[in-house]
Amino acid sequence: MPTVHDWINNPLAVVDGLFAQSNSSPDWEKKVVEYFKEKLKLNDAHTWVPSLNDVPLYYLKPNSLVKFRCMVQDMFDPEFFMGVYETNDLTSNSKVKCGKYKDITVGGQVDFNSRNTVTSERQTFYCVPIPGESQWNSYAGTSQARVVPSTSYVPNRHKRSYEEDYEMDTQPQEMKYQPHVTTPESHGNTEPKRQETEAPSHDSSSVHCTSSLDLNFPLPGEKGPACLVKVYEDWDSFKLNDMLEVFGILSVDPALSVIADEREASSLLDHTEVTETVEEQRVHSPPASLVPRLHMLYAQPLVHNNPLLPSSAPENLCSVLGELASVRAELHTYLTHVLMGDSLAAEYLILHLISNVYSRRDVLPLGKFTLNLSGCPHSSPYTEHLYKVIQQLVPSSYWLCMCLHNMNNQRMVPWKDYTANRLVSGTLQLANNTSLFLDETQLEQGQLDATGVRNITALGNLISWQKVDYDFNYHQMEFPCNINVLIASEGRSLLPSDSQVHLRPTLNPPNLEEYLSAVQVAQVPSQFNKYRIYLSVARALNYTISDEITTAVEDDFVEMRKDDPQSMSAEDLHRLLVVARLLSLSHGQNTLSRDGWMKAKQLEALRISRTQQQKSVSGNEP
Repeated sequence: MPTVHDWINNPLAVVDGLFAQSNSSPDWEKKVVEYFKEKLKLNDAHTWVPSLNDVPLYYLKPNSLVKFRCMVQDMFDPEFFMGVYETNDLTSNSKVKCGKYKDITVGGQVDFNSRNTVTSERQTFYCVPIPGESQWNSYAGTSQARVVPSTSYVPNRHKRSYEEDYEMDTQPQEMKYQPHVTTPESHGNTEPKRQETEAPSHDSSSVHCTSSLDLNFPLPGEKGPACLVKVYEDWDSFKLNDMLEVFGILSVDPALSVIADEREASSLLDHTEVTETVEEQRVHSPPASLVPRLHMLYAQPLVHNNPLLPSSAPENLCSVLGELASVRAELHTYLTHVLMGDSLAAEYLILHLISNVYSRRDVLPLGKFTLNLSGCPHSSPYTEHLYKVIQQLVPSSYWLCMCLHNMNNQRMVPWKDYTANRLVSGTLQLANNTSLFLDETQLEQGQLDATGVRNITALGNLISWQKVDYDFNYHQMEFPCNINVLIASEGRSLLPSDSQVHLRPTLNPPNLEEYLSAVQVAQVPSQFNKYRIYLSVARALNYTISDEITTAVEDDFVEMRKDDPQSMSAEDLHRLLVVARLLSLSHGQNTLSRDGWMKAKQLEALRISRTQQQKSVSGNEP
């Protein structure tokens, strides 16, 4: 069997070794998965595995073990492949080969008439990096992987970022090309073995594909690796928009691009031989140099994407739980300065940042807390600076300027393109726990067209029901989500919200930009890390209410309605319970106490009083 590090550099040797030992026993496939799972558990071995998120593709060795932190953007139809095949290779001791975790058959000419041939099925997910990940959110610092440029994949260029790589991928690449035989699922018939001297040229096709290929990222301007993930087991357990860390075998064989070009050419010449349209072929078989294939060995669902915490059960960190109260006080002070001295707004902003949909009762999402921060100045770039503060605190976020142009032109709701047979992404196709910052201060007078009305409706449904209705042309399909929405507005927002706090600054700095920059600079990186850990842990805590407190709350509700039944509605009680829950969690308490209930009532009373005062001052507030 391979040595300690060969399972990373040459995982296919492990697969082939276990297959050879199997004697046709079906258990060998489970043994492969268990082998890699056990290896990844030992001594933080998962940190040794190079990441597609952090390492340029041309630095990664083909057919090595890599990992990819991603979101499932689309799910393609299942495909067939040769799980077991036999070759006519006279030099090999064993002619029966394993085709699993591979795109291209190896080992000589395939005998398609062999009785040993086994056709298997696998699923393909189109995965993209988690949308809106903040710049501080890098797992590279936790990685111990040592990567050197691959000797079998060496472009004529120096190391660059992913952004430069995708923009300049039109340059030809020198690759060592190994002989192969195409498989039935990638080509309609057999083909003579291609010699090394027949290495395909990518110059013309690469230019064409780079200019026309849409990598389908949900957010505009995003860069990074997209990946076709081949799933072999339990693909029904994964859902669209799931956050995953995938461990798999990297496949960037240049033959994949050649096969795709040949299939496209044949479809143009003879439409009867293929069932896919040209558009579908381009989407489902993009150049491997742009969209590599990753054959999944193991995937870990991500509860969060904060690199400062373990990927599962962050609420179990005892050392962090003891510091929650003190870190909360420091964060409250910092946000009070950011909000120009408004302590009440800082309280509600903390509650918003740790809110989380923890359950659903019928169609009602429980735990959401959309905050409308009104009173934001329209003339200054204050909202942009406020978003930058949020961006420094949360792992994933997106700032959406609600100007008339964006509302009428931006594609927010994903829709199904039946010609290309893919789900075209939209701005609202986001992973769970993403912070969506809606800047309503930029909304000017004008006419919303049909697209604008659909976008406003979609935002309203997202806020109220935590769902997005994807457009499948003939019908809509509902996809639940868990997205924190913060609305910054001048007056009361035109969108619904769970709570409105009108900003009341006590500071009036002569230069707002310099003041906010100084507030941020005063926070050292270690302090920011404390805030980031605090927010992720607080939102993951479990929460309960004892029977005693439940009875006390019910009695209190009756008492508050005794003198004036209109003063406290069922909706007001629900909001008060949400505030009480978040207030308790923000102090590291996973159950509601009488003291916590009283503090929540006081906080809501202050907020309501301020809102009523603002209505009387403005006179035209709704």
